[in-house]
Amino acid sequence: MSNAPARQRNWYERDARFIPAHHQPASLLDLALGRGIDSHRLLRGTGLFYQDILGGRQSVTAEQFLRLIDNVRQLQGGDDCSFLFGQQLLPGHYGNASHALRHAQNLQQALERLVLLRRRLSPLLTPRFRLDDRYAYIHWFDSCGVGGREIFLMEACMTAVTAMCRWLSGGPLPWQYQLRHPKPGYVEQYWVHLSEEVRFGCPQNLMRLPREFLVRPWSNVSVTVGQVAEQASLEELAAADEMAPSMLDILFEYLHEHIRQPLGLDRLAEAQGMSAATLKRKLKRHDTHFQQLLDQVRTYVALDLYVSKGFSSDEVAAYLNFNDKANFRRSFKRWTGLLPSDLPGSFA
Repeated sequence: MSNAPARQRNWYERDARFIPAHHQPASLLDLALGRGIDSHRLLRGTGLFYQDILGGRQSVTAEQFLRLIDNVRQLQGGDDCSFLFGQQLLPGHYGNASHALRHAQNLQQALERLVLLRRRLSPLLTPRFRLDDRYAYIHWFDSCGVGGREIFLMEACMTAVTAMCRWLSGGPLPWQYQLRHPKPGYVEQYWVHLSEEVRFGCPQNLMRLPREFLVRPWSNVSVTVGQVAEQASLEELAAADEMAPSMLDILFEYLHEHIRQPLGLDRLAEAQGMSAATLKRKLKRHDTHFQQLLDQVRTYVALDLYVSKGFSSDEVAAYLNFNDKANFRRSFKRWTGLLPSDLPGSFA
């Protein structure tokens, strides 16, 4: 172990109170209330009362928000709840962060602001925006240990971006969708709220769009209002000491930056200034573990190299420091459910 002093960690975990209860939790609550479900049943186990939300000053943890999602899923009894929830999310009613989205000049600026202000706009899933020669991509990753709520949240977040773009651009955009989970029995909800260009059982959760749609100007926006709102939102987050990413975001970034080097739990823990046992315990609380995180980052990097940069299997294996080709193929199959030779048709 290094004798260097442990550095100060600057992240938030799932028990931090950072989600305004009158923002996204209130939208979900209202959706369920509109279906005749009693507020006491919806808020059971969250530690919240309806009056707390009406007060407009209560913040909740990711754990509380996830419990509310569990209650709604259990009580509302429909397959469309996540999609209807997503319709309400963006630009939303979150003050300056929403104004910054509403007055984006084009799709690229909107997506960049979504990523920049994700703590307000997407508190439970982290959007990652990237480009290649043909497409713009939004990858979605767990930021707070969402566990079994991932499908609900993916449906909501992809619907939110789709609906926002349709409104601000003045019409539907040709998004394509790839989701990790198997095809559900209510696939028609995806067709209605997203499009028929949706595929299931894929290695990653992502949306992609031909990049020529990124810079087409949007009408009825104020560039100045958008710029001022973005800056004001950043200042609000800084004043509340809420600029830090989540723990899972920080660990993803570290692994991504060092992906070509030997990596293990001990090294990752040391880099974050804690013991391996402490980090293992924190990861378990976020419903994950080191190998799962490492495989997630390796998948993200490998698919970018294959699909966007045109690397061969040997080149990807070498980039990720695999000396044995057979071992790389087995590992890739474990990460993605596919062999490298399956990729061209799968991602055409």
